[in-house]
Amino acid sequence: MLKILDKYIIVKYLKTFFVMFILFIPIGILVDVSEKIDKFKEYDVPFVEILNYYSDFIWYFGNTLYPLFVFLSAVWFTSKIANNSEIIAVLSSGISFNRYLRPFFLASGLIALLAFFSGMFIVPEKNKSFNEFSYKYLKKNKNSRITSKIYKQIGENDFVYVSSYNPTRQLAYDFSYEIFDGNELKTKITARNIRWIEEDSVFRMTDYFKRKFIGIEQSIISKTIVDTIFPFKINELSSLNYMAETQNFFELNRFIDEEKKSGSPLINNHLLVRNKRWSLPMSTFVLTLLAVSSSSFKRRQGTGLNLAFGVIIAFVFVFFDKFFSVMVVKSGLSPLVGAWLPNLIFLLIALVFLRYARQ
Repeated sequence: MLKILDKYIIVKYLKTFFVMFILFIPIGILVDVSEKIDKFKEYDVPFVEILNYYSDFIWYFGNTLYPLFVFLSAVWFTSKIANNSEIIAVLSSGISFNRYLRPFFLASGLIALLAFFSGMFIVPEKNKSFNEFSYKYLKKNKNSRITSKIYKQIGENDFVYVSSYNPTRQLAYDFSYEIFDGNELKTKITARNIRWIEEDSVFRMTDYFKRKFIGIEQSIISKTIVDTIFPFKINELSSLNYMAETQNFFELNRFIDEEKKSGSPLINNHLLVRNKRWSLPMSTFVLTLLAVSSSSFKRRQGTGLNLAFGVIIAFVFVFFDKFFSVMVVKSGLSPLVGAWLPNLIFLLIALVFLRYARQ
């Protein structure tokens, strides 16, 4: 059963968190508008699309920085009740520090559940339109997918290679399609280019050349133009860089399985996205433990020192999270390690503070 103290801490902590969230979101929007307003004018972006972009931005921004809001909320609220000598009264009544932590973890559990559900099902849908807008208007000179030297495994024994791929024209160059039986090459098809013809639902190849191996013999077919079908779609040659971010829990698992089979060069990115959807909600407990352990005692400087400490630690956590994400993408660090290492580092720091707080 929850006691009056538990209810008091849970309600106050949650209120502080949501107030902090509501206060930071407009600031984030204003900063983003000031950075992008020139591009909005340059590309004459419709006002309705800008509104839709910022409705998606709220979810994107909130999901990215919510650990910061959690930590600042816990620091602010804990410092406030410590400054009012409420924590001293609680601990002096015989309640242990571990028991005092319980309502904080219950409130953290509610925040973590909200973060988990939104991260798995709501944020991915918002990320889709958010990224589409970004690449349409804000990142016009950047490719949203890998478009050169693409090598993919389509089926168990089927492999495709193209030197370059134009997703807008649905056209690929230097096409090669190989079919193996074990380690033995059975069929190889090459073409100067291959294009998807939407109205006919076929692939059209130019300078088609097919070589089929039968024992020690081989048959060769060569044609200028050939229309045919293949067991893949043209857009499967190269998935969007942000595809994993736009898929819910079930879609993401299926997508990663397919990408593993095809030998996608972006598989580490996708695995990082999946691991972070689990690690970010868990960071709620780690940061709450650190915040409460470090801010539960009255200081002469008041709440200002604790709040300054909270801001620094929160941004260091976000920095670590981004740093290890880049390490996964650029340096081949394990996605599992990259997603969970910030939590582990800050858990160790939190345990140190907890040890001193108990004393």
